[in-house]
Amino acid sequence: MTDDIGAFVPGPRVRIEGRAGGPLGGLTFAAKDLFDVAGVVTGGGNHDWPTGRPIPKKNAWAVQTLLDAGATLIGKTITDEVSLGILGENAFDGTPVNVRAPGRVPGGSSSGSAAAVAAGICDTALGTDTGGSVRVPASFCGLYGIRPTHGRIDVTGMLPQAPTSDTTGWFARDAATFARVSSALLSEAIPTALPTKLIVAVDTFGFADANVAEALQPTVKRLGALIGDSREEIMAPQGLSVWARAQRSLQPVEAYATFKDWLDKGNPRFAFSVAKALVMGSMIPESERVWANLMRQEARSRMKYLLPAGTILCLPTTPFPAPLCGQPLSVLDPLRDRITCLCAQGGLAGHPQVNIPGATVDGLPIGLSIIGPRGSDATLVAVARALDKTA
Repeated sequence: MTDDIGAFVPGPRVRIEGRAGGPLGGLTFAAKDLFDVAGVVTGGGNHDWPTGRPIPKKNAWAVQTLLDAGATLIGKTITDEVSLGILGENAFDGTPVNVRAPGRVPGGSSSGSAAAVAAGICDTALGTDTGGSVRVPASFCGLYGIRPTHGRIDVTGMLPQAPTSDTTGWFARDAATFARVSSALLSEAIPTALPTKLIVAVDTFGFADANVAEALQPTVKRLGALIGDSREEIMAPQGLSVWARAQRSLQPVEAYATFKDWLDKGNPRFAFSVAKALVMGSMIPESERVWANLMRQEARSRMKYLLPAGTILCLPTTPFPAPLCGQPLSVLDPLRDRITCLCAQGGLAGHPQVNIPGATVDGLPIGLSIIGPRGSDATLVAVARALDKTA
């Protein structure tokens, strides 16, 4: 299929047929250019990253799992440089077109994967999520997307950033396909039983733009009717910005450690915003790291308390719809900070989170997220599928 939206990495398009007779037979997928594909360079969104590195001989676990399930790989997609971004603008490879919000960013760092699915070029696509890189583009592009329980999915063959937060995730346009793909990657049937309690995280709705909170209310009401028992709670009693500060302290330190040797030996080229993030990660003091780790423990304790078995929590996935493309850093940096305030719980606590599309603000997609206890990934997918049937 043609790539009219700039979602795929430049150069010849890879295609690998899925196993005949698999449960995902007939589906096509793309893989973010952080996943190894045998015989294909893993570009990482940075033209200096592949230099001196061997071409992979094996497929990444997630790629091979989808192939074994019968899905056909049709290409590798653009990512923010070495996954260090949340908006989807890449200085080397460009910004994939968000067909659901023309002229606006697709969200990153899984930008190409989300854009390709939204445009109907493929049925599903692999992304990664460390600080929001599946959840945010799913919201901006109007897709189903999942950040699984941290450690649930094998990340072998996936380029790391911050290992204590890194996850593999995926996208789909419709709930049925989302459920099929999720079942294959989670190695678990999607259940029919649903949770019995819903928490509405009132602090997150208060933090989002007022028109976003209002636009999500019909979905929240349908979700409440589906679950049957709903109450309001504060998700982050210390403050959403405090949780975000902890994630912004832990994630850059790990990212710098991941890429330190490459930076030292290769002196690679970066966009300023990416270089700045790595430099800042190298300068975070030990006292800040100690505090951030304590806050991570508090966040984990809070999420465990809020989410016993049978309970899910809902919140806006992002505080606003997709921003315009090409804005200056002085405009984008505060937007990134606000996004982190609604995404930090993923990296801090490691609970599964699913973005549910359907709401819009001025015609622009905006997502509602549901979060469950660790290990409840398939149940969240079941909720998304059941909610779709009530629309």
